[in-house]
Amino acid sequence: MTAQTPEPARDATDAVVCRRLVGRGAVVTGAGSGIGLATARRLASEGAHVVCADIDEQAGKAAADEVGGTFVRVDVTDPEQVEALFETAHRICGSVDIAFNNAGISPPDDDSILDTGLEAWRRVQEVNLTSVYLCCKAAIPYMRRQGRGSIINTASFVAIMGAATSQISYTASKGGVLAMSRELGVQFAREGIRVNALCPGPVNTPLLQELFAKDPERAARRLVHIPVGRFAEAEEVAAAVAFLASDDSSFVNATDFVVDGGISGAYVTPL
Repeated sequence: MTAQTPEPARDATDAVVCRRLVGRGAVVTGAGSGIGLATARRLASEGAHVVCADIDEQAGKAAADEVGGTFVRVDVTDPEQVEALFETAHRICGSVDIAFNNAGISPPDDDSILDTGLEAWRRVQEVNLTSVYLCCKAAIPYMRRQGRGSIINTASFVAIMGAATSQISYTASKGGVLAMSRELGVQFAREGIRVNALCPGPVNTPLLQELFAKDPERAARRLVHIPVGRFAEAEEVAAAVAFLASDDSSFVNATDFVVDGGISGAYVTPL
């Protein structure tokens, strides 16, 4: 069998960007880096006014300045701050058409269930799952009044697969995001609101780089399972978010939208 060279990721400048989101108001949490930053750029390039939310004031403001959007500093685990975020978005944009609930953490003390303490468990659940609950709870009333809206919640491919290199609270939180998104998508579908869970595979972000720099063996164990032979780029995931945010996905609802390079479909990967 001949060894195959992994196909390189397309540069963002290679993409032909549509203008599907002109005039729409979008909220992106975790917009200061990684998938959130790439998505803020993509949504803005398609015409949306993007409200960039992040707890990191410097990174979040830089993102908003870059895309011509609005920065709101927010702790996504605080109900009052989340309510204020969406109120600000509605006031500035005139509508809340898109909510990309993306903020999340993957700290090193979240590991095997045998080693992960209750404090670490709770911290990850608060940021990764409770924040999505709060953001959906805040966004949906605006969307109901409008009779339309698209919510995209960041889950993960680990929500549908198991891993021996466990991050037990992270995995459980993403499974919760997946189940909650499905339920909300069903509940509010006839009011014009779609809710989907985005399930990326490993993405070449600062969070992943930091994790794997500390544990190269973990990186090698994961990379071998990806049929395309590489991690995703944040821009590739952002393109999926833009699709789910747009009317091109008008019949996509209450589902797990998997962007994982084929991991979840693989039994044996190519040599």
